[in-house]
Amino acid sequence: MKRFALGLAGVLLCVAPALAGEVWNIGTWKTAQTVQPFLYHEYAGDAEVTVHPFTNPADQKSALLAGSLDMTGTTLALAIQAASRGEPVALVAALGNKCSALVVRRGDGIGDVAGLKGKRIGYVPGTMHEILLREALTRAGLEPRRDVVLLRVDFFDMGTALARGDIDAYLSGEPLPTLARRQGYGEILAYPYYGESIGDINSGMLMRRDFIEKNPELAMRMVRAHRQASEALMKDREKWLSVSSAMFGVDIDVLRDAAGNMELAWDMDDAFVLKLKALGRRMLELGMISREPDYDRLVERRFVDVLRHEGLS
Repeated sequence: MKRFALGLAGVLLCVAPALAGEVWNIGTWKTAQTVQPFLYHEYAGDAEVTVHPFTNPADQKSALLAGSLDMTGTTLALAIQAASRGEPVALVAALGNKCSALVVRRGDGIGDVAGLKGKRIGYVPGTMHEILLREALTRAGLEPRRDVVLLRVDFFDMGTALARGDIDAYLSGEPLPTLARRQGYGEILAYPYYGESIGDINSGMLMRRDFIEKNPELAMRMVRAHRQASEALMKDREKWLSVSSAMFGVDIDVLRDAAGNMELAWDMDDAFVLKLKALGRRMLELGMISREPDYDRLVERRFVDVLRHEGLS
């Protein structure tokens, strides 16, 4: 059920302009599918936006809980893990969808996921890529803890590890799969999205509960900037890719090639919540969490509900 809980008074409060001297500390990754925070300054009024790039979502969450960040991107899997442990976090917006691909070394003759039996597969724990990898293996009749060797490899080391034969496959986010294919050492084996369950949801924006309670107007300004940045880039694909290319040093032709497997997002509608719950159930079945979280508490929809309403006016 959609919750337009703020009411008119709350909406009016939330459109207050940014205060002079206000500083936003935002965490994200340096990827095209998580680029939006780098554009918040265009929509933040007088606020100063400091973007802190990370390579590991667990580090992002730790910085958020420590108070070093006000809002951060995170994988939805990590958000569920944190909430299942009782950590005071809340999803306030979606960030991106798709982005994942299962890559194998070119020439190894692996034609399907079942062919990964006995192989060494690189992954990063706590990410959506891990969930999708385990899901793909399980659907192919492989037991992840028995039939393959899962090796923790940093995202930016995966290509080198695959090219030199240290691993046989990896599941990672764009543009690394596209780069592996274009550079000739890798082949994309699968895009592991399962529409009848988890679908293609991937990442979201996380805040601390106490931050929201103490600063609801500030939280609203941040989520509104996220929506504005997301929609601006969604409407202008070339701007999205050219900005990402310039910021992150990735050839724009690589991003154009990968763009079909990347999607920016901000809304958390009913369909999003259903997929999030399906993700949590699958994580429980896979033994990645001991209990599911309270999704009504994890998913703080008050801000996106107001923004969706604004978009209809």
